[in-house]
Amino acid sequence: MSFKEFFDYHLKTKHSYFSIRNYPNRLSWDNQPIVFKTYDMYEKYELNIDNSMHGFLYYIAGLNAKKSYPGVEYYLRMNPSAGALYPNEIYFQSRNNENIKDGVYHLDIVSMSMTLLSSIKDEGLEKDIGLDTKVDGFIFFISSLYYRSSWKYKNRAFRYCLLDGGHILGSLEASCYLYDKNYEIIYDFDKKSLNNKFNFKNEEFFQSCVIVGTKTDAEVISFDLNINNVDGTYFFEPNEIIEKAYNDSLQIINAKRQEEKPYFYYDKEAFKDIIFKRRSIRGFSKQAIKKEEFFKILDILNEKITSDCDEEIDIYCVINRVKSMPLGLFKGLEYIKKGDFQNQAGYLCLEQDLGKDSAVTFFITSKGKNYQALYQKAGIIGHRLYLAANYLGYGCSGIGAYYDDEVCTFLEDNTMVLYALAIGN
Repeated sequence: MSFKEFFDYHLKTKHSYFSIRNYPNRLSWDNQPIVFKTYDMYEKYELNIDNSMHGFLYYIAGLNAKKSYPGVEYYLRMNPSAGALYPNEIYFQSRNNENIKDGVYHLDIVSMSMTLLSSIKDEGLEKDIGLDTKVDGFIFFISSLYYRSSWKYKNRAFRYCLLDGGHILGSLEASCYLYDKNYEIIYDFDKKSLNNKFNFKNEEFFQSCVIVGTKTDAEVISFDLNINNVDGTYFFEPNEIIEKAYNDSLQIINAKRQEEKPYFYYDKEAFKDIIFKRRSIRGFSKQAIKKEEFFKILDILNEKITSDCDEEIDIYCVINRVKSMPLGLFKGLEYIKKGDFQNQAGYLCLEQDLGKDSAVTFFITSKGKNYQALYQKAGIIGHRLYLAANYLGYGCSGIGAYYDDEVCTFLEDNTMVLYALAIGN
């Protein structure tokens, strides 16, 4: 497969040794966007995590820490985000969920509450995702306010919006495991129509939805929301390249459904604690991890992801420090090549020590056609890696920037590099 067959936006937003040095990102602190969206004019219901339905919502994207620096405070969440910019928002419909009124909501992260945008009865958003009958339970909608990311990452920000959205999907998957729920991710729906229904302007757009509930036989009525437009960035600068990339990747082509459900073996109380305490590590101690734990992690990464568009993803592993395993490049269950590639892995990750000091450095790639779906799947796999590594006592860090073409040369594969991650002590 040649590079020219891949998504044009991806090809135009690749990093190289020279692009990083010739076109550095220079931040304008005077127009930094806010990272919280809130609908102050609507009724809010504070989440009570002692209630199981509220707890389920909280463990998807709740606040779990605050970092303070001179003149600046950062709030961290259950889900990681490139640069802690959090470009994604979560909306949901609730029907017949205990202690939650039937309605369409926005999940207000800063106040950890549900904002009721519209009550529902026989009407609902099911028809907007291609269903004619009601869903008892939840339907989640993940959107992006892309300027939160493009403020720092410029044209490449659409990649981060999709990756971070994938992390939210992964966080939702983890919360489903905690609360014994099944999910199905939907990528193929009329996103532009739903953008209009939620009164988004060009600064925000939907990229996926998730059904966590039961499809019934009761007919549903379509309706208009009539929601006020709310500025979720405060500052906004349009980016034609990102908006074109979104529009160009809306159509789903030859989708393959995945009906199978993932199966995990975590102790739920310990796993809940891991979800809450998850962090991105900033450095590794160059110690080895156990071979059996590495394969446990691979098993978790390769569990099925239930969706209507399951794109094929490849996971390459640079083995730097795994006990009883030779150094080298690993794919699937076999070595592609053996040798000490730790310095090369660090160089490929924009010369970051994370890539070379790790026990394993991962490169997630795809040759798929459905860009939004495949990129979000990479984010889900990345989130699984965070939680699995943390559960086994290891650190993890996501690396969204790398020398794209040089990674492909190293992997000996003409492909799209979607994500790099590193784990270790």
